[in-house]
Amino acid sequence: MTNTTEANTTEAKTEKGLALVLGGTGKTGRRVVERLEAMDVPVRMGSRSADPAFDWTDEAGWPRVLRGVDAVYLAFAPDLSVPGAPDVIRAFTAAARDAGVRRVVLLSGRGEDETLDCEAVVRESGLRWTIVRASWFAQNFSEDYLLDPVRAGEVVLPAGDVPEPFVDADDIADVAVAALTADGHAGEIYELTGPRALTFPEAVAEIGRAAGREIAYVRVAVADYAAAAKAQGVPDEVADLLTYLFGTVLDGRNSRPADGVRRALGREPRDFADYARETAASGIWNA
Repeated sequence: MTNTTEANTTEAKTEKGLALVLGGTGKTGRRVVERLEAMDVPVRMGSRSADPAFDWTDEAGWPRVLRGVDAVYLAFAPDLSVPGAPDVIRAFTAAARDAGVRRVVLLSGRGEDETLDCEAVVRESGLRWTIVRASWFAQNFSEDYLLDPVRAGEVVLPAGDVPEPFVDADDIADVAVAALTADGHAGEIYELTGPRALTFPEAVAEIGRAAGREIAYVRVAVADYAAAAKAQGVPDEVADLLTYLFGTVLDGRNSRPADGVRRALGREPRDFADYARETAASGIWNA
């Protein structure tokens, strides 16, 4: 196993086998699909709306989706930390191995202890594996549940002075595609972060400056946040996941930026300020 960019570069070669992208319509999955298609790598979308359809709860349908697949981008929904996830991942990787899949890239969460069992399952699967542990996505502010609060001018979260090195979803996709298509990444665990850590109030302030607007930040207790989310119709499993992330993972364990993007790609990760400027220019925060 090698960790050097030089080795990754000299050994790299593009594979053209069929790639299955699970969560292909999500924040990272759709970016992985776009990059693979730009490289003329054949892609199969793994989602309920695709044909053949993929559903994590329909194990009988997995062999059809895996037929002819060489590499898999494995983004599990709702999250690897939910109870029962290791059993599902074990069954899926066994089906992938039986179908002739050669390599798998697992999207994992940085600092989430509950995901380690899932990572162990992938490492022991017999497939050529790469694990990407991502910190908090910058795009949560523009493509997820925080978009509407930013537009409304007030972001309410149970996070205060603990910094987080927000990672750009484009960096995650770049690393995933490299691991799916080139040699030199098998057996690697890449921790992906941005180049600096910001608190959530600081991140919201940067968004406000980029958008030319005043955006307030209000801190609330985790329990109050979860209760309000459920009252607004957020599914219990999603609200519980947010409670876990804000109440447990956001305790400072992830505050230090990591070098995963540099190790995998030989370049620095994208800064949150660059993400904020580019996203603001799209006008999405001023809708």
